[in-house]
Amino acid sequence: MSTIHVDVVSAEEAIFSGDAKFVALPGEAGELGIYPKHAPLITRIKPGAVRIHKADDTEEFVFVAGGILEVQPNVITVLADTAIRGHDLDEAKASEALKLAEEARANAKNEIDFAKATSEFAIMAAQIAAIRKLRGK
Repeated sequence: MSTIHVDVVSAEEAIFSGDAKFVALPGEAGELGIYPKHAPLITRIKPGAVRIHKADDTEEFVFVAGGILEVQPNVITVLADTAIRGHDLDEAKASEALKLAEEARANAKNEIDFAKATSEFAIMAAQIAAIRKLRGK
């Protein structure tokens, strides 16, 4: 089976670079599955899990907090706002951050504060869902 080169980068660092047989991630309009030689595409991505089925038949898992996806026939580039390797995810920290975001939303004094807290809440909820999916809970 042919492969496609995949780069996942955040503002802080390159998270993954390698060849894959298949990539799945949360697109703006729903889950995307990308195989080698996919038609060119640019779209926004939502917070969630990027699953990379690598050329050696292992799977790499990365949580992204949103960003942009660019697909070319031989290259997939994920430009993430924030990206965390699957093995670095911490459910306890994410749960605490979710609780704080929920409190911030409840105590928001204006629409801007409410919108920021709601965004953080959505990201943390997606991160917890991704952790549970990764760990089979």
